[in-house]
Amino acid sequence: MNFYDFTARDIYGEEVSMKDYKGKVVLIVNTASKCGLTPQFKDLEDLYQEYKEKGFEILGFPCNQFAKQDSGSNEEIQQFCQLNYGVTFTMFEKIDVNGKNAHPLYKYLKSQAKGIFSKEIKWNFSKFLIDANGNVIKRYAPTASPLKMKNVIEKLLDNK
Repeated sequence: MNFYDFTARDIYGEEVSMKDYKGKVVLIVNTASKCGLTPQFKDLEDLYQEYKEKGFEILGFPCNQFAKQDSGSNEEIQQFCQLNYGVTFTMFEKIDVNGKNAHPLYKYLKSQAKGIFSKEIKWNFSKFLIDANGNVIKRYAPTASPLKMKNVIEKLLDNK
């Protein structure tokens, strides 16, 4: 299995193949609308705007597993992200990232890049950076600023 073998439903319920992102550098983030880290949406959108023309994508996966900080419907989450942060990168349906109901993509990501103490996702806004060949390059902690990833993203974009 590799990154391109997975699918997920976008926020509108449409099935999306990760094959659609072949040849692109991808940042995958589990998001939440009511978290202290929610303002990262602004930095994520800024990053996306800066690099999308060069082959960079951000995939947001809302998750309600951490202190129930994303309890709204998919429609409410999409509206929140657009109205409050102008999010234009692809958002997906709300999923579980841990436990028996964890989305298969997240099971794969966690197996490829473990966290500091375990493979489980610890909180909202954990990030996985994937190169243009579908390899999981790095896992970032929830508190890691998306803007501090610029150097790595630029190198990956230069090497694709």
